[in-house]
Amino acid sequence: MSAFPYRKAHFIGIGGVGMSATAKLLRDSGVRVTGSDENVYPPISYVLRDEGLNYTTPYRAENLPSDVDLVVIGKNAKLVPQSNAEVAAAFASGATILSFADVLALLAKGKQTIVVAGSFGKTTTVSLMAHALIEAGKDLGFMIGAAPLSPSSAAQIGKGDLFLVEGDEYPASNNDDRSKFLLYDPAHILLTPLAHDHVNVFPTIETYLAPFEQLLSNLPEQGSVFASLSGELSAQFLARIKRQIVTYGIEQGEWQARDIVLGERSHFTLTQSGKYIALIETGQLGLHNIENMVGVGAFLISRELITPAAFASAMASFKGIRRRLDRKSDKTSIAFFEGFGSSYDKAVSAIAAMRQHFAKRRLIVIFEPHTFSWRNRATLHWYDDVFANVDHTFVWEPASQGAGTHDQVDQGEIVARIAASGASVTALSGAGDCVAEIGAFLRPDDAVLFLTSGNLGGLIEDLPLFAEKSFPA
Repeated sequence: MSAFPYRKAHFIGIGGVGMSATAKLLRDSGVRVTGSDENVYPPISYVLRDEGLNYTTPYRAENLPSDVDLVVIGKNAKLVPQSNAEVAAAFASGATILSFADVLALLAKGKQTIVVAGSFGKTTTVSLMAHALIEAGKDLGFMIGAAPLSPSSAAQIGKGDLFLVEGDEYPASNNDDRSKFLLYDPAHILLTPLAHDHVNVFPTIETYLAPFEQLLSNLPEQGSVFASLSGELSAQFLARIKRQIVTYGIEQGEWQARDIVLGERSHFTLTQSGKYIALIETGQLGLHNIENMVGVGAFLISRELITPAAFASAMASFKGIRRRLDRKSDKTSIAFFEGFGSSYDKAVSAIAAMRQHFAKRRLIVIFEPHTFSWRNRATLHWYDDVFANVDHTFVWEPASQGAGTHDQVDQGEIVARIAASGASVTALSGAGDCVAEIGAFLRPDDAVLFLTSGNLGGLIEDLPLFAEKSFPA
């Protein structure tokens, strides 16, 4: 019998990465789970199918089970009672209403919670840490806000004392403005690089850094903080913190990566204060992923949760995360990869990684301005240099969801701004045959980066299939 205080949970918006992972945690805890959503696309549609987490569509009041005692509602802008009949029925039902962050806080209660927070790199960092601990024989609980290839699942209850959670600074729900990570009770914190993000919620640097400062203030005195120095706001933020912090980075910090050799399989030396710790091999692309490994190694080895040799073995076997620079096909001569382009810094890191590993190839980016940050007029200047190292960029139409809640720019403005920077760019019309349009532009030795947090109208699946036939490996 589950110790969780509810017996039947319904997830409205179960197709979100955090929602689907949390639904699995509850189901595995013995709670009966149902859900609903609209327009669920890969990889989460595959995750829900493989986990046997069935859901109904579209949203409607009748989806709500009569015996439900907990309703978990996602942060999607559509999920408000004023415009969503199912959400309205949930609030009228008498059932408890929680966000998935509330649920995670309940599941982690009484455990030693490790919160990984930061502007970018946290999903990969959590996945790396979970994979390493599992490989070392630890039976931990964890929640990853993505669809990882390593470990084999985005969430696990675990029987041990450790609970690892990806801590997001974005608001917990449409009714709770607190950053999700402020709902957790951290025993330790690993802080990835910091840069101004989610400008629709945090319009200034000060408002963005404030919840991170509160998160660290919630940490008990005996808790440890490990922090990257590489973010544009990292040094500024850490200077405010009046407690001991273990720092890491590529060329700065107590823990570093030295003697880096990039390739299909990259190598580097993990060091602490200049002292050799381990030789690391990885198949992951980019210096940002090497830095993520340095942070995970610093935390796990310093806290004696894993040996240096076991850490090196785990990094070599780590397969990565879907949508985080994972290769889309091995059957074409074109190198197709997908990056999670939800912010400027994530886009820059993904583009840099492609350049580092495919320096002799023409780099084509297929970009979708999906998040509010990419669609907001206040960040239009991001387009002045983000595609500076790209040979050609195709721009999909901006998402329309929530457009009325902020100062949204249109596709024409985005394309014009990119062109004004001197970069080569083409606007894609969702109504046309985009596969044929892009396919006519491709060469057999190109490298292609899909950059989105949406689904690019199915291009992520359709274009590699076209290339397999037109440019076979």
